[in-house]
Amino acid sequence: MATAGLVEDDTGSPWNPWPHRLAALTAAATFVLILVGGVVTNTGAGMAVPDWPTTFGHNMFVYPWSEMVGGVLYEHTHRLLGSLVGSMVLTLVVVLWAVEPRGWVRGLGIAALVAVVIQGVLGGLRVVLAKDVLAIVHGGFAHAFFGLVAAIALFTSPSWRVAVPVAHSTSAFRLRRLAVATTAGLYAQIVLGTLVTHRGARLDAHLFVAALVSVAVIALGFGIMPARADWPELVGPAEALRALWVLQLLLASGAYVARFHAADIPLGPGLALTFPVSHRLTGALMLIASLILTLRIYRRTGWLESEAGGETLSPKAVA
Repeated sequence: MATAGLVEDDTGSPWNPWPHRLAALTAAATFVLILVGGVVTNTGAGMAVPDWPTTFGHNMFVYPWSEMVGGVLYEHTHRLLGSLVGSMVLTLVVVLWAVEPRGWVRGLGIAALVAVVIQGVLGGLRVVLAKDVLAIVHGGFAHAFFGLVAAIALFTSPSWRVAVPVAHSTSAFRLRRLAVATTAGLYAQIVLGTLVTHRGARLDAHLFVAALVSVAVIALGFGIMPARADWPELVGPAEALRALWVLQLLLASGAYVARFHAADIPLGPGLALTFPVSHRLTGALMLIASLILTLRIYRRTGWLESEAGGETLSPKAVA
């Protein structure tokens, strides 16, 4: 692909590993939180604790462990993990503002803090108001937050500070559009999945978007092949996305049986829970792989560059 210019680091300061470490740990904790949230949803434990922010009238942080059994255990653990993630985001913001020279990265930290507060309130209101629509919004927003934290981890990684050539070619911009469409499709698929989970609705749309996403993932894989040698940082997330897509197709079958044909094809309680939760988690990982791939492609094509553009408007914007 034709190149013009370099994306360089204009901070003029040595790389501090702590923002990246904290962001990566926060992303990992968020993944565990989504896992427990899936268990809560698929065991029907979302309303096992009827009050919020207290737990059966107790301060949630001192609720007796001896009383946490069944659905109460799942739901209360979910709340505690949510509080942990919130504390980790707050710590991340403090560290970013202390050592991160790029204002836009510090701004993303603030956005993550606002997002985790909103997510916590959504979860609480879902309990207090007992509204399915809030559970759907809560489930969909969790993945947007996960993507934001993963992006911060990427932006604070040492690889993001290495100068890279910027491509100005039709094929590069076509690849960028395809990556954006794939990521957007995956997020839409996750939101539709929450509708299927909570209401058993819009399975038709979920299957239709799944077909579109499958085509996009395959096309994206082929589109990246010519750039593998020049853009090696795309290989890892591209291969991860492809492997996760194959796994997701297999898990989708089990999740469908567990949700709609449990009486006809009994899976047993273990598999009936494992399939839908694993399906949810794999979708989350696919979104992150596609997002990382998209961000790296954007970096290689210039953040503010358009296909008809000419010069990269801000070659140091990704430093």
